[in-house]
Amino acid sequence: MMILLLLPTWSIVLLVLVGLVLLLAIYDIFINKKHAITHNFPVVGHIRYMLEKIGPELRQYIVANNREELPFNRSERSWVYASSKKENNYQGFGSDKNFSENNYVFIKHNMLPYAVKHSVDKDFLPSAKVIGESHGRKKPFRPRSVLNISAMSFGSLSAAAVESLNRGALQSGCYHNTGEGGLSSYHSKGSDVVFHFGTGYFGVRADDGGFSMDKLKSLVEKNPFVKAIEVKLSQGAKPGKGGVLPAKKITPEIAEIRGVELGKDILSPSSHKAFSDIRGLVDFVEKIAEETGLPVGIKSAVGKLEMWEELAEIMATEKRGPDFITIDGGEGLSLIHI
Repeated sequence: MMILLLLPTWSIVLLVLVGLVLLLAIYDIFINKKHAITHNFPVVGHIRYMLEKIGPELRQYIVANNREELPFNRSERSWVYASSKKENNYQGFGSDKNFSENNYVFIKHNMLPYAVKHSVDKDFLPSAKVIGESHGRKKPFRPRSVLNISAMSFGSLSAAAVESLNRGALQSGCYHNTGEGGLSSYHSKGSDVVFHFGTGYFGVRADDGGFSMDKLKSLVEKNPFVKAIEVKLSQGAKPGKGGVLPAKKITPEIAEIRGVELGKDILSPSSHKAFSDIRGLVDFVEKIAEETGLPVGIKSAVGKLEMWEELAEIMATEKRGPDFITIDGGEGLSLIHI
């Protein structure tokens, strides 16, 4: 101790650091049995894990260019950030775009461009069709915009995010799809809502994990802003697979909204319990429309065409089936009104 006291401060700090490095090396060589890299390369192997941990930040801010990242690149994000802060969001048609790449979208010049009249009317580009009208639904629905907010669940998004989307949908005049996480209070800030459920039947879930028509009818009656219902069959991000909601992510609020138990992993199976074939799907859609009066659609990725051809045949010959179809894929969503 007396020797340490006689040494300069920087020497003491150096000795402590050397001691810590030696202890780490001893741990890596003789005790660590979990990580092969740090066992074979003591001390310096930890640098690899440090770089791996900050890899996303390095790629985002140093490596990737302004238009390289997915699903939203830096240029798109900066426009959103500036718009949300009511700052200058003007961007030039810059040369950092690759004009020669496949599917590059360009605008042809016009000697006499169309004069756009500025208007505060929210319904500036309404849907051309009334959903459910052709099938005689009791409460047909005409979206106020052809651009809308597609399915993103409360639980995967935070409460603040869902509420912001709903308030934004009200201001812009579009509808807000709930996603399959159930209808929450954060979806009730003024916009039209499309209630979406999948194989987990969250929000309209029976005790056995199946579908409850009574719960759906009650949900629609209590929330008149729900204008349509969407049944998810599959999605492009999870072909042939279901989903898992880990128990650690289930808060009391999420459990109440989704109608699930706390402390248990919740599975969304790859298939529905309420039906098992295309005719069963059509019957299911018609039953929901009859009980609720609302238009009912389906959401699915397009894979094997045989089932789509069967659905089209039933719809053409029997005049029954979904009022709209949402096509889901890696390229985004598109909505087809029947």
